[in-house]
Amino acid sequence: MHRQSARLRVLGSVACLLLLSASLLPGSEAPRADTPASQSDPAKPGAVSAEKHSASHKKKLVAPYALLFGTVWGTDNRPLYGVRVQLRRADEKKPRWEQYSDHNGECAFRVPAGKAEYVAVADPKPYNIQRNNHLGTAEPAKIHVENDERVDFGLHLKK
Repeated sequence: MHRQSARLRVLGSVACLLLLSASLLPGSEAPRADTPASQSDPAKPGAVSAEKHSASHKKKLVAPYALLFGTVWGTDNRPLYGVRVQLRRADEKKPRWEQYSDHNGECAFRVPAGKAEYVAVADPKPYNIQRNNHLGTAEPAKIHVENDERVDFGLHLKK
């Protein structure tokens, strides 16, 4: 009697595994209990088609942009960390964008694509206060952008 009940338990668990593996095979999709029948069967009226579903979840388009990538250099021609870099259009007086240089002395600005002139200026004041240095400002970098492109520029600080 004990052997028969053990065999029945083994056969029952094997049958459950077979049913579970059969439901996981491709093309054998059974409707789920939490899904309404109208959504699980596309042939029925009111069903959501795959085309409509994918169209509603498309990624938003990103407007074209130009990437201005700059590096701030010290007097010893090494990259400087923590220098404020301000960017403005050439025909404007106030800066529109501002970044701090990273540990490689680099910073990046995303600006609208199209023909434009920009001016980048390095402000070493936060760097000087933090490290008790007396670096002067760099020559402003004039940057010309034609379209959606990457433009590299460098700012060399003076003593």
